[in-house]
Amino acid sequence: MAVFEIRQGTSPVILAFPHTGTDVPPDIAERLNDNGRILADTDWHIHTLYDGLLADATTVRATFHRYVIDANRDPEGGSLYPGQNTTGLVPETDFDGVPIWRQGAAPTAGDISARLQAFHQPYHAALAAAIARVKALHGVAILYDCHSIRSHIPFLFEGKLPDFNIGTDNGRTCAPEIEAAAVTVAAAAAGHDSVLNGRFKGGWTTRHYGRPGEGVHAIQMELAQSTHLATEAPPFAYDPAKAEPLRRHLKDILERIATIAPTLAHS
Repeated sequence: MAVFEIRQGTSPVILAFPHTGTDVPPDIAERLNDNGRILADTDWHIHTLYDGLLADATTVRATFHRYVIDANRDPEGGSLYPGQNTTGLVPETDFDGVPIWRQGAAPTAGDISARLQAFHQPYHAALAAAIARVKALHGVAILYDCHSIRSHIPFLFEGKLPDFNIGTDNGRTCAPEIEAAAVTVAAAAAGHDSVLNGRFKGGWTTRHYGRPGEGVHAIQMELAQSTHLATEAPPFAYDPAKAEPLRRHLKDILERIATIAPTLAHS
């Protein structure tokens, strides 16, 4: 199976989709339990939500599911949020803390090493190459990491998650102008709430690639799935009517970021 899909564009903005894939190789799928086979923690339909919003954007999408290996986790296994509930490089549980593997079939250290080489590394090699190509074109590259999650997950956070969750690792991963563009649009989006560097401050992708001083900027957008799904439960169907107002706000964010890019260019 293809590990990733890439579409090359000429925009300074790159859209990354590490968690929309649902492919699970048969030998791994047979080790998942009934709960794991639901694949509940997918970023459902996010690539559809963003499709066509920014002309000529490069897109890099992982096709494998995060239960195979999580493309947005530290390959060394470090936690993104020490002391808080989260899932690891190869999750042992879902976002509710419920096991996803059959008893005795959880991935071994050898399995994880093999999956790093077969899935995680090729995806990030493609993403790194895309960043290098775009930066060579423009003198700057802006990585916009696209995510979604259920709006209520007590295992991970209290209460309801805001609709727009903008992550820049407390301003470390991008220029202030990029952060401000996303915050301004999200804050003005009627009927939606938002937060900057709240529960989600940007995953490993954002933190790893975001080097503003080197002309590479990164920002993560984690959307509550209630903004674009008919229901946050199986079959996790996309709701075009609900999603359309959200698409307009996201388009505004992306176009503003693209407009900012030339002012940040490095020779």
